[in-house]
Amino acid sequence: MTAELLRKKEKLAEQILSLGKIAVAFSAGVDSTFLLKMCSDILGGSALALTCVSPLTPVREQSAAAEFCRENGIKQIVISPDLLSLDVFAENPPDRCYHCKKALFCAIVREAEKEGINTVADGSNADDTGDYRPGMRALEELGVISPLKEAGLTKADIRALSKEMGLPTWSKPSYACLATRIEYGEPVTAGKLGIIEKAEQKLFELGFTQARVRMHGSLARIEVDKDSLCRLADEKTAGEINSYLRSLGFLYVTADLAGYESGSMNRALAGIK
Repeated sequence: MTAELLRKKEKLAEQILSLGKIAVAFSAGVDSTFLLKMCSDILGGSALALTCVSPLTPVREQSAAAEFCRENGIKQIVISPDLLSLDVFAENPPDRCYHCKKALFCAIVREAEKEGINTVADGSNADDTGDYRPGMRALEELGVISPLKEAGLTKADIRALSKEMGLPTWSKPSYACLATRIEYGEPVTAGKLGIIEKAEQKLFELGFTQARVRMHGSLARIEVDKDSLCRLADEKTAGEINSYLRSLGFLYVTADLAGYESGSMNRALAGIK
């Protein structure tokens, strides 16, 4: 561990210790897993995991969150806010993430308060300031803190520290909610989210570790790491993917030659950023 990384970790630990009690919005991703483990190691039973279960999150992630808390003796509370019932979210405007985060974290804050916890934290890191992220405004309005970002920890830092701590998520691919696969302006529905989850699960089962299936009406645009593009184009693999995704209802199945790009749907918002 470099001196700089050690300094960041110590800064994070000091902040966590000063809080006394904390509720972590826990999704089982790289960032929230590291934050929750740090909080649990430092605060013990005064650290609570709050996990949202909804059509926006694949079942595999929900199961991973429950398993991690169970294995590490961390109290977990699962909430199920009906985010799709919010018209302003389901209509999928450019600030969709703001409305989702506002509703979700309102529910999380309320649940934390029931447990006597006044501090709620999320797993945003220092890299989360570069892309178009309207959801960050909702966190600020609700007073949700982002300890990883405040400590200056980047995604690479968090992966390095997670590996040192023996966390299974240190090499886990980045993940975002399923609504990010649907182009802005197209309604977000449980049906569409279910199709996307099944489509991406197929890619994972075929060995693609970083993959997205972006939905553009009846067209599926597949993103995988550039190193995996050749394998995606393999005749047998391509045929299997095409057949399965068409069985889900897609009329056209394409591969994005640029490869995987976080937040690629935001290209259409160039004038907004």
